[in-house]
Amino acid sequence: MMHKTSKGKFIGLSLTISAVLCAGWVSAHPAQAAPAHKKKSVAAVKSPATETARRYAAAIAAGDRVAAGQLDFACQYRLVSAAPTGLKSYPAAGDPAYDSCWQDLKTAHAPALKRDDVGMTVLWPSASPLVLFGDELPRMPASAFVMDELGISPPGSGLRLTVGKSQPLPSGSFRLNTTGKILAVPTTLVTLTVSYQDPLASPVTYAAGTVKWTNTIKRARKSLKSADIQWVVFTGLKKHGFPGDTAVFNLPVVTQPSVPGMAPEKIPFTTEVSRVLPDSLVWWGPADQPGTLTAAAARAATFPELRDRVALLNRILLIDPNQADALTVLTRNLYAILLREGSKGHNLLVKDPALSLVVNEFYWNIYAQSTRTDLSNGMEMGGFSQPTPADFLFRLLPASQALAQVHPEQLDNRFRLGVAYRWNNDQQAAIETHEALAKDIPDTRKSAKAEALLQLAWSRLHKSAWNRILHDPEINRAYADADASLAVADLPLDKFLAEYTMAYSMIFMPNYGDKAKLLHHVTESKHWFDEVPGKTDEVWRYFLHSELLKAVLDADPMFQPILATAEEKKTSAHAP
Repeated sequence: MMHKTSKGKFIGLSLTISAVLCAGWVSAHPAQAAPAHKKKSVAAVKSPATETARRYAAAIAAGDRVAAGQLDFACQYRLVSAAPTGLKSYPAAGDPAYDSCWQDLKTAHAPALKRDDVGMTVLWPSASPLVLFGDELPRMPASAFVMDELGISPPGSGLRLTVGKSQPLPSGSFRLNTTGKILAVPTTLVTLTVSYQDPLASPVTYAAGTVKWTNTIKRARKSLKSADIQWVVFTGLKKHGFPGDTAVFNLPVVTQPSVPGMAPEKIPFTTEVSRVLPDSLVWWGPADQPGTLTAAAARAATFPELRDRVALLNRILLIDPNQADALTVLTRNLYAILLREGSKGHNLLVKDPALSLVVNEFYWNIYAQSTRTDLSNGMEMGGFSQPTPADFLFRLLPASQALAQVHPEQLDNRFRLGVAYRWNNDQQAAIETHEALAKDIPDTRKSAKAEALLQLAWSRLHKSAWNRILHDPEINRAYADADASLAVADLPLDKFLAEYTMAYSMIFMPNYGDKAKLLHHVTESKHWFDEVPGKTDEVWRYFLHSELLKAVLDADPMFQPILATAEEKKTSAHAP
């Protein structure tokens, strides 16, 4: 906007050019932006500017719309520019102007409140607002770092504000109407340190140095502990018709261009903006509140909803990726959920817990050798509304790996890790994990040894079954592992599995090896299966009718008696 006099035209044009250049430089380099003159930063003392910045941030954190509106420059500006003679006092507390100003803040904060967690990447709080500063962090207004969702809303425990340093800036400038003169007011840059009290409810940011390579790679995130926020504070406003003498420039005033196609006037014009200082970010670490993390892991284990359990455990592991309690609860839960999803696939009613575990694992063992869709197509990639087995598996793997590093003595986790590798088609990793496990378990622990050898056999079988290599040496090794398992097994369930695994491995041998031996193993597996608590004919038929095994048994008349026995029991069970 220009004055009518030639001198006014020159002043208006030069200010416009300066505004464009300075505004572009500040927005393009938010971390390095600085006024052209030499800074004279001094330790903060209590002053109208520092108190205004502190009170404004505290009002936003407390959800105090009136106090925030009275200290917000854009909010005051709209009121003053609409009043021909200015304002002597603030509007009453019930004035709708405060709600309007508050809504502007909420709109500006909205990008940080948009959840992007999919599948098992959900973060605590799982139901309450989650504040996540992503790539837009340098561009977020300063008020976003003290928004009321961080200050007063449960489950957060609030934040603490500490006044840092302040320094004078070149005067900020603005005009109250399109034909008015440009007004200049003293301007101060105030730094506040915002410290978040609860590591489980503080804002989340991407970890330092992370880069977005592809949409399918999840970037590391961290829980923010503190950050320095700079605020641009104006003083001396009363003489220009403002009801208050100080105000914070947080959001610019929305203006329209005087000429269509031209850039709108920048109100106010300053050499700095209120924003976070990216180099000041400090994140919560393992040593900050270890007791809180331990208690949270125990609390997470009691949640009835899987989403809540995983969300809180994920938050703990953002702070301490090696927190053993959280890793233990997370891996056990995800493995149990995967087994439950397997039961939906075979649709068998198995009441005995031990037999149910075996049946569900067997379902995924066979499925991982063939279709694999449910184990490879996650919720995000498939466009599903709920997490898939692949989501559970993909989250289980890194958690099990971390726990195996922290506590290798937790043998049950190493069992699960090897199985997860197998189902994820990480063939060599599965074999090596179960080889090491079988080696580390002493022969005196017969049940554990038998199970480790069986898991090793199935990891070898998976490699051969998926690759369709009939002469793979792993086949004979799998048979030998199952045979060794039978030698130390003392439970009918383990003996059944050992005999069955030997029979299953033989179908990948040239000409199925010795057919009489194959029949022997199938017959013996049935013998031991009949000793298993909770066994049913339906479960036996499920094992016997496994796709590849049944194809071999159907192809030779010598196997018909055992198939016929299973069919007879099926027929008699459905007879009227």
